[in-house]
Amino acid sequence: PHALEITTTLNGKVMQSVKTDDMVHGVPQMISYFSQWYKLQPGDMITTGSPPGVGFGRDPKVFMKAGDLIEVDISKIGKLSNTLVAQN
Repeated sequence: PHALEITTTLNGKVMQSVKTDDMVHGVPQMISYFSQWYKLQPGDMITTGSPPGVGFGRDPKVFMKAGDLIEVDISKIGKLSNTLVAQN
């Protein structure tokens, strides 16, 4: 899990791009740490914080809205895609 590229896109535009070897804690360390308290199952996701590029830090600021497509792709692993819906 070293040097995998993580890319976040919003409606097809790259918002964030980082490699796992740039993270403060390595993926194996995080899995080991969380496994002490949680029984991890296939398909579970561990969120790790946010690399540079968040919409609030941009000029002009970018906010997600209903209908937007947010995708997170990890090289050699796969892509998670979600379309945002309005809160009822």
